[in-house]
Amino acid sequence: MSTEQPIPDEGEVILIDKPLTWTSFDVANKLKRACKFKKIGHAGTLDPLATGLLILCTGKKTKQIDQYQAQEKEYTGTLILGKTTPSIDLETEFDAEFPTEHIDQALMDEARAKLTGQIEQTPPIFSAVKVDGERLYKKARRGETAEIKKRVVTISTFEIDTTDFPAIHFRIVCTKGTYIRSMVRDFGTLVGSGAYLAALRRTRIGDFSVEQATDLTAFIQAKRAELNLPTE
Repeated sequence: MSTEQPIPDEGEVILIDKPLTWTSFDVANKLKRACKFKKIGHAGTLDPLATGLLILCTGKKTKQIDQYQAQEKEYTGTLILGKTTPSIDLETEFDAEFPTEHIDQALMDEARAKLTGQIEQTPPIFSAVKVDGERLYKKARRGETAEIKKRVVTISTFEIDTTDFPAIHFRIVCTKGTYIRSMVRDFGTLVGSGAYLAALRRTRIGDFSVEQATDLTAFIQAKRAELNLPTE
């Protein structure tokens, strides 16, 4: 006789600290299989090379996903000036180098200021945005280009720490739909150089903090024990 028990219909909200290299869909699919959730979805995609807070909803709680996605988000990370990649992060190889000798604190502060407040932003070609019904990253991986519409986002906080120049550590608080890789690309352009994202961590979504999140493996072990399922 099976020892599996059904998940309560009301569902639950799960906070996971997303592991590096995992996609948000990877996390959702792993939880669905390992914890026997009939229905699960995540509230806000994180890139594979980003870590941090991922909100997942199961059962009837999936109706709240849009509510969580709409909330303010906070990120910390590091950008490196002087080089670029097609994906603006380390998912792809370097494709160009740029000088950084002319960049001083005043120039970086000016760029930061221009990227604070309500701004227009073009999503990266390596993104999940759909154009003509297809994800942009699929076009990018085929070497194709596409016309990408700009979007208006609000950056309420953009702090930079330049003590490790050309590595720039940052903290960004922003609205739904903001692409941090686009922020990095545009920062590099504004200082007359190039830039790529070396590290990114989502630390907050609305009132939820990454400090409240659980390690993926630890959550699965606890949930399977709760359901009297064998250890994976």
